[in-house]
Amino acid sequence: MSKLAVTIDGQQFEIEVVLTPECSHSCVVRINEESVHIQIPDKNPSLSNVDWMIVNGRPYELTVDDDLNWLRAYSGIHAIEIQDREARAARPRSGDGRIKAPIPGLVTRVLVEKSQRVRAGQPVVVLEAMKMENEIRAPFDGIVLGVAVSPGETVIRGATLAEIG
Repeated sequence: MSKLAVTIDGQQFEIEVVLTPECSHSCVVRINEESVHIQIPDKNPSLSNVDWMIVNGRPYELTVDDDLNWLRAYSGIHAIEIQDREARAARPRSGDGRIKAPIPGLVTRVLVEKSQRVRAGQPVVVLEAMKMENEIRAPFDGIVLGVAVSPGETVIRGATLAEIG
């Protein structure tokens, strides 16, 4: 199953898709707890060439930006943001309180500051990679000894983001 948070023009939708081999051109998805049947007429679709789909028996023309920033429907162009709720990346082991980037990406938010007390699992930094936001969390309870990044900065895998002691 794949769980996504999709925001269209500021309105968020929780979407669950059960991916099966039969789902290549037709499947049922849950959008905010409501089941919706979706068909994509091309049996070998790629997102960039899906021009229309059938949702609960009704056809919809649809154009999606290759970078997943917007989509165009009959009602106009709409800003979109997609977040994979199940995205997990293994954190490189540091053996201490250093929090390292599990993936390369863009720092979109720093959620803590030096001397702040944090709890295990608390989000510390948000990294964006491939238009997906990934919350990087504190490995244990402690005090933030330092923050090594700032919003807008690009980091490589393994770069130190913050340190907890």
